[in-house]
Amino acid sequence: MELAHATESTRLRVGRQAHDLAARRRLDSSVRRLGKLAARSPAMHEVFDMLERIARTDVTITLLGETGCGKDLLAHALHDQSGRAGGPFVVFDCGSVAANLAESELLGHERGAFTGAVSAHAGAFERANGGTLFLDEVGELPIDLQPRLLRALESRKVRRVGGKVDRRIDVRVIAATNRDLRTDVAARRFREDLFFRLAVAVVPVPPLRERLDDLPELVDSLLADFGRRDLRVSAETLVVLSAHAWPGNVRELKNVLACAVALVDPETRTLEPHHVRISVSSAEEHGARLDRLPLGGQTLDRIECVAIRQTLAQAEGNKISAARTLGIAVSTLYEKLKKYGL
Repeated sequence: MELAHATESTRLRVGRQAHDLAARRRLDSSVRRLGKLAARSPAMHEVFDMLERIARTDVTITLLGETGCGKDLLAHALHDQSGRAGGPFVVFDCGSVAANLAESELLGHERGAFTGAVSAHAGAFERANGGTLFLDEVGELPIDLQPRLLRALESRKVRRVGGKVDRRIDVRVIAATNRDLRTDVAARRFREDLFFRLAVAVVPVPPLRERLDDLPELVDSLLADFGRRDLRVSAETLVVLSAHAWPGNVRELKNVLACAVALVDPETRTLEPHHVRISVSSAEEHGARLDRLPLGGQTLDRIECVAIRQTLAQAEGNKISAARTLGIAVSTLYEKLKKYGL
């Protein structure tokens, strides 16, 4: 890892490019909006078109895209544009709930249903009644809970854990995942019938590197979220930001801007290239390092097991940190720990 920012030579190149960028921004007024979201890239215009057409329906939607590309923001915008905008918008993160609690959190439980259930609890479906339920990272949902989700989607009823009564629900479901669910279905990690129930309308969400034209709008929006509408962003800074591949997508951009804002001179109130600090990981360097390891002849399970054990050691046993480093959900890490007896 290294901290990368504009060098003097880069700034000279940036200066030449900035004039062109500023001119393009003045000429380009093709900014489209969906709720609080704004975009000028053709890729996001296609997403907006599709979501606008189906917003007023109750069709189940699945948003496909890399982690951090803004699927949650699109889901919220879709809810705001729907006939359910006056109802609740409830988020259920399938990847962050422990497997033994997922059923209770999704469907609810009655008092005394299990040890610690000292009172009745309404699950995510019930809390979203009359509105929208956003199932984030639905590909991480435990396989044994998937039939319960499918039943709720098809019957529009839920039964709490430990309960005897089916409760009718009126919920519009939006799902999101960064996984290839078709591959998971083939590997029997995801139920085929649930996949087809969720895939009524599938909307691919492009990563930030494929829609860099949206950077000015994203930067303005994020600065507003920080309460810093007073800051000016130089054209040179936008060029520097446009030169990065953004593997962490909008989430990474948010973190970079949060740091940059802290470095801005309170007198000039202008975000300049030297304020930008981007953590760069050299994929080529890591790839070369891996190429030198004696991995040939080892099973993939063995390699994965060792990687998990070493990552847990580096994280000093912190499973949330280890899962983040491995690029998997916490629930998936627990499944793999059980699989390998770690």
